[in-house]
Amino acid sequence: MAKVTGLGGIFFKARDPQALSAWYREHLGLEIGEWGGAMFAEDASRSGYMLWSPFKEDTTYFAPSEKPFMVNFRVDDLDALLAQLREAGQPVDERTEESEFGKFGWVMDPEGTRIELWQPPVEG
Repeated sequence: MAKVTGLGGIFFKARDPQALSAWYREHLGLEIGEWGGAMFAEDASRSGYMLWSPFKEDTTYFAPSEKPFMVNFRVDDLDALLAQLREAGQPVDERTEESEFGKFGWVMDPEGTRIELWQPPVEG
C-alpha cells in the first residue's frame, strides 16, 4: 500500500506574505528563497523528528492565537533564540517547558500565529 512518508511543507494564507517572510528571516533566521519560502534539508547532523498531530477543537494550546493551527520549528539553541526575540521586542511567552522530548518556547508572529520553538533533546 502507498503511504505518507513525512511532512512536505506548511502552506498558509497571509495578509502580507513578503512582510511576514521578512519577519521570519529577521527574527527566526529562516533563509527565505526568491520564491518566498524556506526549505529545510534533512541530514544526519540534526537530531529530532517531525510530527503531525490534530488537537481537540476546543484546545487552548495555541492561545493566545485565534488561528486554527500552530507552527513548530526545530531550533539549535532555544534559550539564545528566546533572548534574541525578547531583545527585539517580540511577543515571547514567558513560559518554557523541558521534558524528555526536549525544550519548548513560544512566540507570536505579526499576523497572530503562535510559533512553537523546539530544541530536541541531546542524544545519548
